Amino acid sequence: MANTKSAIKRIRRISKQTAVNKARKSRYKNVLKKMNMLIDGKKKSEALKFLPKLNSELMKIAKTKIIKKENASRNVSRITKKIATI
Repeated sequence: MANTKSAIKRIRRISKQTAVNKARKSRYKNVLKKMNMLIDGKKKSEALKFLPKLNSELMKIAKTKIIKKENASRNVSRITKKIATI
């Protein structure tokens, strides 16, 4: 267990940041699931409308380093190709 004042403060800060990161990661997963449901349901028009929001969310999450920027770009690229094939 932490035995200095600064270490105790650090533990508090880390636990708060862990909660924030979990919320962001959850939002990332939910956005991808929603888009995949639209693609699986062959709802091309709805998927095209949702694409800018997906891109925005992924880039926000990449900016906070929850995922890497290349990962976000790759996801958007693959999803765009899937939408085009519907």
